[in-house]
Amino acid sequence: SIMAIAQDELKRMLAYSTVAQIGYMVLGIGLASSTGLTATLLHLFNHALMKGALFLAVGAVVYRLGSVNLRDLAGLGRRMPWTMAAIVIGGLSLIGVPPTAGFVSKWYLVLATLEQDLWPLALLILLGSLLSLAYVWKIVEAAYFAQPTNAGEAQAMIREAPLSLLIPVWLLVFANLYFGINTEFTVGVATQASAMLLGTGS
Repeated sequence: SIMAIAQDELKRMLAYSTVAQIGYMVLGIGLASSTGLTATLLHLFNHALMKGALFLAVGAVVYRLGSVNLRDLAGLGRRMPWTMAAIVIGGLSLIGVPPTAGFVSKWYLVLATLEQDLWPLALLILLGSLLSLAYVWKIVEAAYFAQPTNAGEAQAMIREAPLSLLIPVWLLVFANLYFGINTEFTVGVATQASAMLLGTGS
């Protein structure tokens, strides 16, 4: 997450973020408990949703802008509102803000650490979320608060991504929200799979 914060290029930032998210999964496995493994399996699925949405949205930015450097995103929130909104929601899921899917798996991970009275690990998970907030904020700040540096005519030519790119992005965004609100299916499957892997299932 610290390496992600240091990046000025969006794809590299998300790549380092992925390494951090895999760290959560490894932590869940290392706890060697039903709740920990459930959290890992949940995060495996939820991370695919959030990072899939983010990388597809970044692809839409590249399609229109030809760049993924943060300084080139200045003012893009007004020119590509649907694409940037998708990146923001995906970022909130990375942080673990309810009602996104990312919150659910992080919640179970925190529960797994507290079950074993490993509260320093719970604090470490919260610290990781704060670090995620730092690099997601860099994107938000660039897109919504920074002033465009390119010429007015060139800025005016930038427009929203086509529907062929937006539809799959927003399907994943809605999935992030749906599975953050309705957790019965994902938690049920992850719990059953965890019990089977640990040999405690019927």
